[in-house]
Amino acid sequence: MAKRNNHKKRTGVVYSTDDSYQYDEIGGEAAETLLPEEQKLVVSLDKKNRGGKMVTLVEGFIGEEIDLKDLGKMLKSKCGVGGSAKDGEIIVQGDFREKIVTLLSASGYKVKKR
Repeated sequence: MAKRNNHKKRTGVVYSTDDSYQYDEIGGEAAETLLPEEQKLVVSLDKKNRGGKMVTLVEGFIGEEIDLKDLGKMLKSKCGVGGSAKDGEIIVQGDFREKIVTLLSASGYKVKKR
């Protein structure tokens, strides 16, 4: 019998009587994390939909979610502020563009500031 969890991620077939049928799922496997030298990150300042507060966005990360969260944790701890890391972007509370560009460049990432 097919597993019932993650039924919302299935595409194509609504129901199959074949016990060995494997459902196709949206997203599939996570992309492997590229080396820091191969990453092209963009650092920008954002105020939209945040109640007038400024946040620094780091976009363009290609890789697994756990590596994104580790990089976000490092940036937040070095800046001494909060934030989040999800959906391929890192949000750091406040305007820390210069500091983040310096930290990422020192770690070997290709960084562009907007």
